[in-house]
Amino acid sequence: CSRAQALTFLWRAKGMPQASGTTFADVPANAYYAQAVAWGVENGIVKGMDETHFEPETVCTRAQALTFLWRANGMPQPKTTTNPFVDVDASAYYYDAVLWAVEQGITTGLNATTFGPDVTVTRGQVATFLYRAASAAKPSTFNPFTDVKTTAYNYNAILWAYDNRITTGTSDTT
Repeated sequence: CSRAQALTFLWRAKGMPQASGTTFADVPANAYYAQAVAWGVENGIVKGMDETHFEPETVCTRAQALTFLWRANGMPQPKTTTNPFVDVDASAYYYDAVLWAVEQGITTGLNATTFGPDVTVTRGQVATFLYRAASAAKPSTFNPFTDVKTTAYNYNAILWAYDNRITTGTSDTT
C-alpha cells in the first residue's frame, strides 16, 4: 500500500473532511489523494518527505499507517507501558501509536513478539486497522472481490471498507 492509499483510506473513514489544498510538487490538485494529503498535513497526521515532496507512491509501513490512525484519533496515550514487541523501541516515533493500537485491539502484531514496523502495510491491513478502530459491526454486503476469501482474517474489514466507500477495490472484482 502506498502512503497516498493509506492516508486516503483514513480520510474516507473520517468522513472526507475538506482541506485547503497542498503545495507539494508531487501532489497534483486533481489526484484522488490530494484532499486526503491536504487534510492529513493540516491536521498533523502526516508530513511530507521534505518541504516540497509528499512522495505519494512511496510504500507505507505498518508503523506509519498506525501512526496516521493514532494521530487522527488525537494521539491518545496508551494506558500500559508494557511493550510486547522486540522490534518496537521506546524511542521510536511510533512507540505510543503501536502500544495504543494493541491496547485497543486494532493490531496484534505479526506474532506475539514481532510487530514489523518497517514491513509494507497492505491494503487489507489498513482496512483491518480502520475496521477495528471503528468497532464496526459485521458488514451485510455481498463480496464482489474474487481475491478476498471468506476465511481471510480481513474479510469483514474489507467488506466494511467497501460498504463505507473507503475503498472500491483495484477493479470491480479484485
